[in-house]
Amino acid sequence: MYARILIATDGSELSAKGLQHGLELAAGLKAPVLVLTVTEPWMQGFDDALALAADPKMQEQYAQGCAQAARKILEDAIGRAAGAGVACETLHVADAYPAQAIVQAAEAHGAGLVVMASHGRSGLGRVLLGSQTQAVLAHSKVPVLVVR
Repeated sequence: MYARILIATDGSELSAKGLQHGLELAAGLKAPVLVLTVTEPWMQGFDDALALAADPKMQEQYAQGCAQAARKILEDAIGRAAGAGVACETLHVADAYPAQAIVQAAEAHGAGLVVMASHGRSGLGRVLLGSQTQAVLAHSKVPVLVVR
């Protein structure tokens, strides 16, 4: 049914549920997965002048911390996929906005389905924090399975 399933994860407990669900689905369908994690840009939300004025060492530490966290998240996903008997590739997209990176990766890697978790925020929380899931749903060219 799906040639490849993209599973988006941020390493949180909630996204681990999405990862598990996606792996179970992939195992049942005998489909390979691409597990994606995205780390956001340095000092997002601040204006450019403030971001540029920051100590370059802090920016480098941020980048290194993001890369280290992404490696840990993806290594865990590889182990879980192996345990489920699912072929797994991984991808870390740095300095990107999650929804945009998820949609682009699904298209670039031929995913027929995106699996991701959602916090299910509503009201002010959704306005203030945004909804990456909602943005993926709005822009994805392939079906999206949301795990809550």
